[in-house]
Amino acid sequence: MAALTLARAYQTSFDSRPHTTLAVTGGCLNALGDAVAQISGNIRKNPHDERKPFDVSRSLRFFVFGASISPFLGRWNAFLERQFPLRAISGKISPKALAKRVAADQIVMAPIGLVAFIGSMGILEGRSRTQISQKFGDMFVPTLRTNWSVWPVIQFVNFRYMPLPYRVPFQSTCGVFWTLYLSTVNAREERKQDRDTAMRRTLG
Repeated sequence: MAALTLARAYQTSFDSRPHTTLAVTGGCLNALGDAVAQISGNIRKNPHDERKPFDVSRSLRFFVFGASISPFLGRWNAFLERQFPLRAISGKISPKALAKRVAADQIVMAPIGLVAFIGSMGILEGRSRTQISQKFGDMFVPTLRTNWSVWPVIQFVNFRYMPLPYRVPFQSTCGVFWTLYLSTVNAREERKQDRDTAMRRTLG
């Protein structure tokens, strides 16, 4: 019952303010993924492990990224809907059109989204141009490979079964776990750059 009420409220909001609805939903789910990453990273394997304070600004950065990219993803899904209609005149689902949607999403949008993520996180973290370039070098290829091993199946389900207004929320909900992964990788790179900066200051 609660889920049905929430779905109706979302649909009403989407019908009147689609971009704002997608932005708030995507931002909240992205921030949730980072929060889960921080909490799980603080689970101590033994009593002597140091617990790190929760970084609100880090989750806020993920909210900003999710809120910024989600309306764009909404437009992208609408473009795929027009470009590759799934139902032929007979009303049957076209497997070829579905495959083209997934392929276009993974070949075109996945790299663009990853570039946007690495670049925006670097800017929001206050990194220099050199540090952002280093992030691209360290993160882009391995993260894209991981993306291609996970997201095609998720997007197949998304494009096949989810109505257009719910595709970005579905993607963002599944993306909580993907954000957990991205957050962990980004935080690892952030710590690496902080150590390098501290070492250069010490040597300088």
